[in-house]
Amino acid sequence: MSLNDVSVVLVHGAWADGSSWTKVIGPLRAEGIRVVAAPLPLTSLADDVAALDRTLGRIDGPVVLVGHAYAGAVIAATQSEKVRSLVYVAALAPDEGETVADVFYRATPHPQAPLLAPDKDGVVWLPEHAFAEAFAQHASNEEQALLAAVQRPIAAACIGVAVDRPLWKDRPSWLLVAEQDRMINPATQRFMAERMKAKLHSHAVDHTPGVTAPGIVIDIIREAIRAAPAARTPQPADQSQ
Repeated sequence: MSLNDVSVVLVHGAWADGSSWTKVIGPLRAEGIRVVAAPLPLTSLADDVAALDRTLGRIDGPVVLVGHAYAGAVIAATQSEKVRSLVYVAALAPDEGETVADVFYRATPHPQAPLLAPDKDGVVWLPEHAFAEAFAQHASNEEQALLAAVQRPIAAACIGVAVDRPLWKDRPSWLLVAEQDRMINPATQRFMAERMKAKLHSHAVDHTPGVTAPGIVIDIIREAIRAAPAARTPQPADQSQ
């Protein structure tokens, strides 16, 4: 399928907003690709899926969904027939019956990973120092400061809900393993990619390659777009998986 025949919807994860995709949006749009960054409230998994579905409802034609980190669970929860493929950028992919927390805490955390706990309002903020130490250690000081300034906290409830059958069982998927990720263990990312039978790309990038290595992310999105014809007609669900 031509790059101009498919829309790309970018979905941010926890402690981020749509601006985290700025370096991906510009180059894709320069190629004539329709790109939208879906805003998530990060108040519950159901709320986030509903927000994504509202964004998808404004788009005509086939879509490649791209999710970062927590948003991996969100993009796999939509039931939109417009979705042709899924791209996971250092993203979490819980299986049916699992929670985001189950996969996030599956492996030993990096020594510089921040300790996370909800505040009195039940939301989790990322400590400011963590943006430089773990979230985007390859970013410039200015980029780290901006990420910290615009961060959106995530409700603890988002990561404790068991998911239904994920869409990656019925659509082709790609997963970028961030080999220098200090937020999500790279071993967990590899485990998920193998379980999903995803097309795996592994690079020496940090947790937020959309900011620090956008060219790699863009190349994977292009690959997913070009492979879209194979997924034009959604396949029946194999309930044995």
